[in-house]
Amino acid sequence: MSESVLIYNALCLPAPDIEALIQGRIIAAMPRKFINPGQSFALYPANVSINLLPNQYYRSNFLPIAQTVSANLGTETTLIRAWAKCELCQMLNTHDSFDALSKLTIWTKEALQQILTQRPYIFLAYLRVYLLPEAQEIDIQNQSSHFLALPKSLIVSKDNPILNDRTFAQRRQQLEKLEPPKHPELEELQNALTQISNTSPAAKELDSDIKKILGWSSDSSEITLDSDLVWINKIAEIGNSSDGQAFEKLVRRGLIKLGFTGSHLNPDATGGAGGMDFYAEAPFPIVGECKATKTEKVSDGTPAQLLKIGVTHLGKFQYEQAIKLIVAAGELNDYALRTATEHYMNVIRPETLQKLVELQAQHKNSINLLELKEHLQQAPFGIADDKINLYIDKVRQNLQLRSHIIQLVKNYLQNSGTESAGVDALHGAYFGSKPPQPIKPVEMHEILIELSSPLTGYLGRIIGSDWRSDRFYYLRDLPIN
Repeated sequence: MSESVLIYNALCLPAPDIEALIQGRIIAAMPRKFINPGQSFALYPANVSINLLPNQYYRSNFLPIAQTVSANLGTETTLIRAWAKCELCQMLNTHDSFDALSKLTIWTKEALQQILTQRPYIFLAYLRVYLLPEAQEIDIQNQSSHFLALPKSLIVSKDNPILNDRTFAQRRQQLEKLEPPKHPELEELQNALTQISNTSPAAKELDSDIKKILGWSSDSSEITLDSDLVWINKIAEIGNSSDGQAFEKLVRRGLIKLGFTGSHLNPDATGGAGGMDFYAEAPFPIVGECKATKTEKVSDGTPAQLLKIGVTHLGKFQYEQAIKLIVAAGELNDYALRTATEHYMNVIRPETLQKLVELQAQHKNSINLLELKEHLQQAPFGIADDKINLYIDKVRQNLQLRSHIIQLVKNYLQNSGTESAGVDALHGAYFGSKPPQPIKPVEMHEILIELSSPLTGYLGRIIGSDWRSDRFYYLRDLPIN
């Protein structure tokens, strides 16, 4: 456990500013007076007059939050949720840096200019913020003060930092050097997600990922359980029952989860369109039958029905272009196996489909449907569990490799004390890290590029003059269960 810190007073700041500090959106505040570096204090959310309308004071991507926080301020008591340690306090007295400073904070350029007309300096205090174990409710005090005495001193610890050491150091360097935001487009997306994240689990998950990419959050990465796993984990169970209709619905839901789309994939429909149990048009056509069964064998009627109904409904040419898939729990008899094999049908058990969909739920977008198509197009036909399981193993190996490389970057930077590293240095370290498989420098570079994409956000990238001069830094883990 970290050492204890005694807190006896609180810095009075506008309530929206404290909310931004707690959310990790900013790492600095504008106190009324200079704060000595090393000083620790609680953060008191005040209803402070800022002599400007909120839409003039706060940038548009933070304004809705600022308005909500201000509207919810109490009139008799307030909650102190965090404390901070001042790491640095700068005095700004020119307008030169205001445009760059505004882009890295929540305040508008006009607000910064207005403040400087009222004071000889703008004090910019870099704050390392920590959450209190429990919020402290105190009576409203004189909110025009710089510091307020707490009714009761607090003994706090550094166990719950808003940002970890590395993320805070990166953000501090960016602010000190007034480096431009790396992903302004993601800031706009995150702002839009805040409007729906409370009601949409998918939006909430994406919002959390974007905050980590932006450096607003550095929570240790954990595998977030997808709520869809509740029904995904029933695919095999229902497939090995006599409930054929429920099984068809689960298979269609599973295909949608994998990324298939089409007008004949309604998971709530009873019976497929035109007698087909399922049919998807994109990213490639796939048509199939479902056969739930407890104990009996699968007769020739199942593949024969797929052939007959498929040709009737789609036409011979369209049917032949489609991937044919049967999801059946029972063992195929000799006639069924021969029909499926001769007509290029893939037959898999419900357990195999469940494994495929589970992997997609646990690692979003890990299943590449075009790669899956290549496996489904290849012999052997008939019983196809082995080739699908081979593809699942390949995906897991790719995830393991990428998780290993992310940890490699993280450990290398921590051990070397550097902020970023090039491909050659990382490739050298790779072979001393018990690698899961050998890779060439150019292959490592391709994976590093993939992991540093804003859409993945596991690493960051500083673009060089060529691929060998690119440099990479750590953002977040890729946990593998």
